[in-house]
Amino acid sequence: MNDYKSGFVTVIGRPNVGKSTLINHIIGQKIAIMSDKPQTTRSRIQCVYTTEEVQIIFLDTPGIHKPKYKLGEYMLKAAEGTLKEVDVIFFVVDATEKFGGGENYIIERLKSTSKPVILVINKLDLIEREQSLPIIASYSDKYKFAAIVPISAMDGTNVEVLLDEAKKLLPNGPQYYPADMVTDQPERLIIAELVREKVLHSTEDEVPHSIAVDIDEITKRDNGDNYIRATIYVERESQKGILIGKKGSMLKNIGQLSRPEIEMLLGTKVYLDLWVKVKKNWRNSLGAIQDFGLGSD
Repeated sequence: MNDYKSGFVTVIGRPNVGKSTLINHIIGQKIAIMSDKPQTTRSRIQCVYTTEEVQIIFLDTPGIHKPKYKLGEYMLKAAEGTLKEVDVIFFVVDATEKFGGGENYIIERLKSTSKPVILVINKLDLIEREQSLPIIASYSDKYKFAAIVPISAMDGTNVEVLLDEAKKLLPNGPQYYPADMVTDQPERLIIAELVREKVLHSTEDEVPHSIAVDIDEITKRDNGDNYIRATIYVERESQKGILIGKKGSMLKNIGQLSRPEIEMLLGTKVYLDLWVKVKKNWRNSLGAIQDFGLGSD
């Protein structure tokens, strides 16, 4: 075990660059929720990757963006707060997007840390391979990266190469978590996030960003099944109507989409009881943000 490597890696980047997809691929199961809508991840999610040679504790962070609400301020603080707490930083960028103000903002933040940074150019599956060369050159001019690895988090291309580069930068250390542990997140939080993901997939406009999900009850029934009651909170009555849908059709669809993944997580049949309530302007209320377990870091 003298040669065993272990340490912490934060995964940062702008919204919707594929951070959660990368984490889920590495861990081998769904921990972080995914959506084509920006600002999906709201809190730091700690995931654990373990082999016989290395244990890497990943922090999947909210996308770095200009905040419009107190919730956004918390998300930005959660993302930037990891930069000095870890051993290695993955800076994930989208190969299909041009370098812009968001990327420049992150690079300026990186200049304040002495931690090694690996540039991860994601979505290699969406471009021709030779198109990655000018991207590599443009970023190399702006920051001294410890390594640059083009990958596809979707199909796994070069992800093993990325893990090898991270391993080189990690210190020798102990195995912090049991080998079979993949996250430190409680089941309640993962279930709430899975439901929120299905709302993101099912709704449009500003409804997705105004919702929060709280698990009110998880009860094991005599037959071994789980009864779960969850409340989806929105900010306006009109949003409540959208989420419920005509004769409850939208809420029923969200439940049908959520149930299989929750059953896979728990290993049991699940009866999912969904409710919708209004909590006005909760994204600007520090108390409400903390009630949802988001603002306590």
